Amino acid sequence: MESADPASTVTTGGDDAVSPGEESPAGIRSDGSRAWSGNGRLAPSARAEWHRLTRRTVYRTLVMAGRPTYRARMLPGFLIVGAERCGTTSMFHVLKQHPIVFSTTLRKQEVHFFDVAYERGLPWYQAQFPLLVSARLTARGAGVAPVAFEASPYYMFHPLAPERINHDLPGVKLLVMLRDPVERAYSAHANHVGHGLETESFERALELEDSRLEGEAERIIADPSYVSYSHRHHSYRIRGHYADQIEHLEQVFGRERMHVVDSDDFFANPGPAYDQVLNFLGLPAHSPAFTPQNARPRSPMSEPVRAALEEHYRPHDERLTAWLGCEPSWRR
Repeated sequence: MESADPASTVTTGGDDAVSPGEESPAGIRSDGSRAWSGNGRLAPSARAEWHRLTRRTVYRTLVMAGRPTYRARMLPGFLIVGAERCGTTSMFHVLKQHPIVFSTTLRKQEVHFFDVAYERGLPWYQAQFPLLVSARLTARGAGVAPVAFEASPYYMFHPLAPERINHDLPGVKLLVMLRDPVERAYSAHANHVGHGLETESFERALELEDSRLEGEAERIIADPSYVSYSHRHHSYRIRGHYADQIEHLEQVFGRERMHVVDSDDFFANPGPAYDQVLNFLGLPAHSPAFTPQNARPRSPMSEPVRAALEEHYRPHDERLTAWLGCEPSWRR
Protein backbone atom coordinates (compact mmCIF):
# COMPACT_ATOMS: atom_id res chain seq x y z
CA MET A 1 0.00 0.00 0.00
CA GLU A 2 1.21 3.47 -0.76
CA SER A 3 2.05 5.61 2.22
CA ALA A 4 0.41 8.94 2.82
CA ASP A 5 2.28 12.13 2.01
CA PRO A 6 4.58 12.68 5.03
CA ALA A 7 3.68 16.38 4.99
CA SER A 8 0.04 15.55 5.58
CA THR A 9 -1.41 15.22 9.06
CA VAL A 10 -4.97 14.65 7.91
CA THR A 11 -5.92 13.68 4.38
CA THR A 12 -9.19 15.19 3.26
CA GLY A 13 -11.83 14.42 0.70
CA GLY A 14 -9.64 16.14 -1.86
CA ASP A 15 -6.42 14.60 -0.50
CA ASP A 16 -5.46 18.04 0.79
CA ALA A 17 -2.67 18.16 3.37
CA VAL A 18 -3.87 20.03 6.43
CA SER A 19 -2.52 20.69 9.88
CA PRO A 20 -5.51 20.79 12.21
CA GLY A 21 -3.49 21.75 15.29
CA GLU A 22 -4.48 20.96 18.84
CA GLU A 23 -8.15 20.12 19.05
CA SER A 24 -10.67 18.29 21.16
CA PRO A 25 -12.64 15.24 19.88
CA ALA A 26 -15.45 17.63 18.99
CA GLY A 27 -13.16 19.53 16.62
CA ILE A 28 -12.71 22.63 18.80
CA ARG A 29 -9.17 23.93 19.20
CA SER A 30 -7.90 24.97 22.62
CA ASP A 31 -8.23 28.62 21.52
CA GLY A 32 -11.94 28.11 20.77
CA SER A 33 -11.70 28.14 16.97
CA ARG A 34 -13.40 25.45 14.92
CA ALA A 35 -11.19 22.79 13.37
CA TRP A 36 -11.21 19.44 11.61
CA SER A 37 -11.59 16.30 13.64
CA GLY A 38 -8.66 13.90 13.40
CA ASN A 39 -11.09 11.05 12.74
CA GLY A 40 -11.39 11.22 8.96
CA ARG A 41 -13.00 8.63 6.70
CA LEU A 42 -10.83 6.87 4.14
CA ALA A 43 -11.94 6.51 0.55
CA PRO A 44 -13.49 3.10 -0.18
CA SER A 45 -11.11 0.58 -1.70
CA ALA A 46 -11.67 -1.29 -4.93
CA ARG A 47 -12.28 -4.42 -2.82
CA ALA A 48 -15.52 -2.83 -1.61
CA GLU A 49 -16.87 -2.65 -5.17
CA TRP A 50 -19.38 -5.44 -4.54
CA HIS A 51 -20.81 -3.51 -1.63
CA ARG A 52 -21.10 -0.37 -3.76
CA LEU A 53 -22.94 -2.29 -6.49
CA THR A 54 -25.38 -3.67 -3.92
CA ARG A 55 -26.11 -0.17 -2.64
CA ARG A 56 -26.57 1.03 -6.22
CA THR A 57 -29.20 -1.66 -6.85
CA VAL A 58 -31.11 -0.68 -3.71
CA TYR A 59 -30.78 2.98 -4.65
CA ARG A 60 -32.23 2.49 -8.12
CA THR A 61 -35.12 0.49 -6.68
CA LEU A 62 -36.02 3.24 -4.23
CA VAL A 63 -35.71 5.94 -6.88
CA MET A 64 -38.19 4.08 -9.06
CA ALA A 65 -40.52 3.81 -6.06
CA GLY A 66 -40.36 7.61 -5.67
CA ARG A 67 -41.26 8.39 -9.30
CA PRO A 68 -45.05 8.57 -8.75
CA THR A 69 -44.57 11.32 -6.13
CA TYR A 70 -41.84 13.29 -7.87
CA ARG A 71 -43.95 16.46 -8.21
CA ALA A 72 -44.27 16.62 -4.42
CA ARG A 73 -40.52 16.35 -3.92
CA MET A 74 -37.82 19.00 -3.61
CA LEU A 75 -35.40 20.16 -6.28
CA PRO A 76 -31.96 21.51 -5.35
CA GLY A 77 -31.59 25.13 -4.39
CA PHE A 78 -27.83 24.84 -4.71
CA LEU A 79 -25.25 22.44 -6.14
CA ILE A 80 -21.62 21.66 -5.46
CA VAL A 81 -20.39 21.42 -9.04
CA GLY A 82 -16.69 20.73 -8.58
CA ALA A 83 -13.89 20.53 -8.94
CA GLU A 84 -13.19 16.83 -8.60
CA ARG A 85 -10.81 15.91 -5.73
CA CYS A 86 -11.01 19.39 -4.24
CA GLY A 87 -12.79 18.49 -1.01
CA THR A 88 -16.32 18.36 -2.40
CA THR A 89 -17.07 15.25 -0.32
CA SER A 90 -15.98 16.95 2.89
CA MET A 91 -18.06 20.04 2.05
CA PHE A 92 -21.06 17.82 1.26
CA HIS A 93 -20.86 16.07 4.62
CA VAL A 94 -20.49 19.37 6.47
CA LEU A 95 -23.46 21.00 4.73
CA LYS A 96 -25.83 18.07 5.10
CA GLN A 97 -25.51 18.44 8.89
CA HIS A 98 -27.36 21.75 8.69
CA PRO A 99 -30.90 21.28 10.04
CA ILE A 100 -32.65 22.84 7.05
CA VAL A 101 -30.38 21.44 4.31
CA PHE A 102 -31.42 18.16 2.70
CA SER A 103 -29.52 15.84 0.40
CA THR A 104 -31.13 13.00 -1.55
CA THR A 105 -33.41 10.54 0.22
CA LEU A 106 -30.60 8.00 0.55
CA ARG A 107 -27.97 10.65 1.37
CA LYS A 108 -26.34 10.01 -2.00
CA GLN A 109 -23.76 12.67 -2.78
CA GLU A 110 -23.22 12.40 -6.53
CA VAL A 111 -26.35 12.06 -8.65
CA HIS A 112 -24.65 12.93 -11.98
CA PHE A 113 -27.97 13.79 -13.62
CA PHE A 114 -26.86 16.85 -15.56
CA ASP A 115 -23.77 15.16 -17.00
CA VAL A 116 -24.20 11.42 -17.68
CA ALA A 117 -27.84 10.66 -16.77
CA TYR A 118 -29.72 13.57 -18.35
CA GLU A 119 -31.70 11.35 -20.71
CA ARG A 120 -33.48 9.83 -17.69
CA GLY A 121 -35.49 13.04 -17.36
CA LEU A 122 -36.20 15.55 -14.63
CA PRO A 123 -38.85 13.34 -12.91
CA TRP A 124 -36.15 10.70 -12.32
CA TYR A 125 -33.93 13.38 -10.79
CA GLN A 126 -36.61 14.93 -8.61
CA ALA A 127 -37.71 11.50 -7.36
CA GLN A 128 -34.42 11.22 -5.51
CA PHE A 129 -35.04 14.14 -3.17
CA PRO A 130 -37.19 14.32 -0.02
CA LEU A 131 -40.87 15.15 -0.01
CA LEU A 132 -41.28 18.91 0.42
CA VAL A 133 -43.90 18.53 3.14
CA SER A 134 -41.56 16.29 5.17
CA ALA A 135 -38.69 18.76 4.82
CA ARG A 136 -40.93 21.63 5.92
CA LEU A 137 -42.01 19.70 9.00
CA THR A 138 -38.41 18.91 9.86
CA ALA A 139 -37.33 22.54 9.39
CA ARG A 140 -40.21 24.04 11.40
CA GLY A 141 -39.18 27.00 13.51
CA ALA A 142 -36.03 27.76 11.55
CA GLY A 143 -37.56 30.83 9.92
CA VAL A 144 -36.05 29.86 6.56
CA ALA A 145 -37.41 27.49 3.92
CA PRO A 146 -35.64 24.13 3.66
CA VAL A 147 -33.25 23.66 0.75
CA ALA A 148 -32.03 20.55 -1.08
CA PHE A 149 -28.66 19.98 -2.72
CA GLU A 150 -26.28 17.43 -4.17
CA ALA A 151 -22.61 17.38 -5.17
CA SER A 152 -21.51 16.04 -8.56
CA PRO A 153 -17.99 17.31 -9.33
CA TYR A 154 -18.17 16.46 -13.05
CA TYR A 155 -20.82 19.16 -13.58
CA MET A 156 -18.23 21.92 -13.66
CA PHE A 157 -16.15 20.25 -16.37
CA HIS A 158 -18.86 18.67 -18.53
CA PRO A 159 -19.45 20.88 -21.60
CA LEU A 160 -23.27 20.63 -21.48
CA ALA A 161 -24.00 20.42 -17.76
CA PRO A 162 -24.04 24.17 -16.92
CA GLU A 163 -26.67 25.00 -19.54
CA ARG A 164 -28.77 22.00 -18.50
CA ILE A 165 -28.62 23.04 -14.84
CA ASN A 166 -29.61 26.61 -15.60
CA HIS A 167 -32.53 25.44 -17.75
CA ASP A 168 -33.96 22.95 -15.25
CA LEU A 169 -33.07 24.72 -11.99
CA PRO A 170 -33.61 28.45 -12.61
CA GLY A 171 -32.15 30.49 -9.78
CA VAL A 172 -30.00 27.65 -8.43
CA LYS A 173 -26.76 28.67 -6.73
CA LEU A 174 -23.39 27.02 -7.32
CA LEU A 175 -20.55 26.18 -4.96
CA VAL A 176 -17.16 25.70 -6.61
CA MET A 177 -14.20 24.26 -4.71
CA LEU A 178 -10.66 24.70 -6.02
CA ARG A 179 -7.28 23.44 -4.85
CA ASP A 180 -3.73 23.39 -6.15
CA PRO A 181 -4.25 21.95 -9.67
CA VAL A 182 -0.99 20.00 -9.46
CA GLU A 183 -2.15 18.19 -6.33
CA ARG A 184 -5.65 17.83 -7.76
CA ALA A 185 -4.37 16.03 -10.84
CA TYR A 186 -2.21 13.65 -8.80
CA SER A 187 -5.04 13.00 -6.34
CA ALA A 188 -7.48 12.25 -9.16
CA HIS A 189 -5.07 9.74 -10.66
CA ALA A 190 -4.56 7.98 -7.31
CA ASN A 191 -8.31 7.85 -6.80
CA HIS A 192 -8.98 6.41 -10.26
CA VAL A 193 -6.26 3.79 -9.86
CA GLY A 194 -7.74 2.83 -6.51
CA HIS A 195 -11.17 2.35 -8.09
CA GLY A 196 -9.86 0.45 -11.08
CA LEU A 197 -10.60 3.29 -13.52
CA GLU A 198 -6.98 3.81 -14.54
CA THR A 199 -4.16 1.36 -15.25
CA GLU A 200 -1.40 3.72 -16.39
CA SER A 201 1.14 5.45 -14.16
CA PHE A 202 0.62 9.15 -13.48
CA GLU A 203 3.44 10.14 -15.83
CA ARG A 204 2.12 7.92 -18.63
CA ALA A 205 -1.46 9.11 -18.07
CA LEU A 206 -0.30 12.70 -18.53
CA GLU A 207 1.48 11.72 -21.76
CA LEU A 208 -1.69 10.06 -23.05
CA GLU A 209 -4.13 12.74 -21.93
CA ASP A 210 -4.23 14.82 -25.10
CA SER A 211 -4.78 11.80 -27.35
CA ARG A 212 -7.34 10.29 -24.98
CA LEU A 213 -9.36 13.52 -24.90
CA GLU A 214 -8.97 14.55 -28.53
CA GLY A 215 -12.40 15.36 -29.95
CA GLU A 216 -14.27 14.04 -26.90
CA ALA A 217 -15.77 17.36 -25.76
CA GLU A 218 -16.86 18.10 -29.33
CA ARG A 219 -18.47 14.68 -29.58
CA ILE A 220 -20.42 15.24 -26.36
CA ILE A 221 -21.71 18.55 -27.71
CA ALA A 222 -22.64 17.03 -31.08
CA ASP A 223 -24.35 14.02 -29.49
CA PRO A 224 -25.76 14.89 -26.03
CA SER A 225 -26.48 11.20 -25.35
CA TYR A 226 -22.79 10.33 -25.70
CA VAL A 227 -20.96 9.52 -22.45
CA SER A 228 -17.18 9.77 -22.76
CA TYR A 229 -15.19 7.55 -20.42
CA SER A 230 -11.94 9.38 -21.07
CA HIS A 231 -13.45 12.86 -20.73
CA ARG A 232 -14.77 11.88 -17.32
CA HIS A 233 -11.93 9.73 -15.98
CA HIS A 234 -8.73 10.65 -17.87
CA SER A 235 -8.90 14.45 -17.66
CA TYR A 236 -6.12 14.96 -15.10
CA ARG A 237 -4.26 18.04 -16.32
CA ILE A 238 -7.05 19.87 -18.14
CA ARG A 239 -9.43 19.92 -15.18
CA GLY A 240 -6.95 22.20 -13.47
CA HIS A 241 -7.62 24.87 -16.11
CA TYR A 242 -9.96 26.47 -13.61
CA ALA A 243 -10.34 29.84 -15.31
CA ASP A 244 -11.85 28.24 -18.42
CA GLN A 245 -14.52 26.49 -16.36
CA ILE A 246 -15.19 29.44 -14.02
CA GLU A 247 -15.66 31.81 -16.95
CA HIS A 248 -18.07 29.37 -18.60
CA LEU A 249 -20.11 29.15 -15.40
CA GLU A 250 -20.18 32.93 -15.12
CA GLN A 251 -21.47 33.28 -18.68
CA VAL A 252 -24.35 30.90 -17.88
CA PHE A 253 -25.24 31.81 -14.30
CA GLY A 254 -23.71 35.20 -13.57
CA ARG A 255 -21.16 35.80 -10.84
CA GLU A 256 -23.78 36.54 -8.18
CA ARG A 257 -24.99 32.93 -8.26
CA MET A 258 -21.48 31.48 -7.81
CA HIS A 259 -19.33 31.12 -4.71
CA VAL A 260 -15.75 29.87 -4.97
CA VAL A 261 -14.13 28.16 -1.98
CA ASP A 262 -10.35 27.80 -1.78
CA SER A 263 -10.07 24.25 -0.49
CA ASP A 264 -6.72 24.78 1.24
CA ASP A 265 -8.21 27.70 3.20
CA PHE A 266 -11.27 25.58 4.00
CA PHE A 267 -9.17 22.76 5.42
CA ALA A 268 -6.75 25.08 7.22
CA ASN A 269 -9.52 27.00 8.99
CA PRO A 270 -12.98 25.57 8.20
CA GLY A 271 -15.11 27.84 10.38
CA PRO A 272 -14.82 31.13 8.44
CA ALA A 273 -15.03 29.39 5.05
CA TYR A 274 -18.16 27.52 6.14
CA ASP A 275 -19.74 30.73 7.47
CA GLN A 276 -19.12 32.41 4.13
CA VAL A 277 -20.87 29.53 2.37
CA LEU A 278 -23.90 29.84 4.67
CA ASN A 279 -24.01 33.59 4.07
CA PHE A 280 -23.92 33.05 0.29
CA LEU A 281 -26.74 30.50 0.53
CA GLY A 282 -28.82 32.68 2.88
CA LEU A 283 -28.83 30.02 5.61
CA PRO A 284 -28.79 30.62 9.37
CA ALA A 285 -25.60 30.05 11.34
CA HIS A 286 -24.76 26.50 12.33
CA SER A 287 -21.84 24.67 13.97
CA PRO A 288 -21.24 21.29 12.32
CA ALA A 289 -18.69 18.62 13.11
CA PHE A 290 -15.78 19.14 10.72
CA THR A 291 -14.71 15.62 9.77
CA PRO A 292 -12.55 15.11 6.65
CA GLN A 293 -13.87 12.52 4.21
CA ASN A 294 -12.69 10.24 1.43
CA ALA A 295 -8.94 10.19 2.10
CA ARG A 296 -6.74 8.47 -0.47
CA PRO A 297 -3.17 7.55 0.64
CA ARG A 298 -0.55 8.09 -2.04
CA SER A 299 3.20 8.25 -2.51
CA PRO A 300 5.02 11.55 -3.18
CA MET A 301 4.95 12.97 -6.71
CA SER A 302 8.24 13.03 -8.61
CA GLU A 303 9.82 16.49 -8.56
CA PRO A 304 10.33 16.76 -12.36
CA VAL A 305 6.64 16.02 -12.95
CA ARG A 306 5.64 18.53 -10.26
CA ALA A 307 7.86 21.23 -11.74
CA ALA A 308 6.49 20.67 -15.24
CA LEU A 309 2.89 20.85 -14.01
CA GLU A 310 3.52 23.98 -11.97
CA GLU A 311 4.91 25.70 -15.05
CA HIS A 312 2.01 24.44 -17.18
CA TYR A 313 -0.54 25.91 -14.78
CA ARG A 314 1.15 29.28 -14.33
CA PRO A 315 -0.84 31.18 -17.03
CA HIS A 316 -4.07 29.47 -15.98
CA ASP A 317 -3.50 30.47 -12.36
CA GLU A 318 -2.82 34.05 -13.44
CA ARG A 319 -6.19 34.17 -15.17
CA LEU A 320 -7.84 32.66 -12.10
CA THR A 321 -6.17 35.29 -9.90
CA ALA A 322 -7.60 38.04 -12.10
CA TRP A 323 -11.09 36.52 -11.83
CA LEU A 324 -10.92 36.03 -8.06
CA GLY A 325 -9.30 39.38 -7.37
CA CYS A 326 -6.71 37.65 -5.17
CA GLU A 327 -4.13 34.91 -5.46
CA PRO A 328 -5.29 31.36 -4.72
CA SER A 329 -3.65 29.69 -1.75
CA TRP A 330 -1.21 27.63 -3.81
CA ARG A 331 0.27 30.76 -5.42
CA ARG A 332 0.62 32.88 -2.27
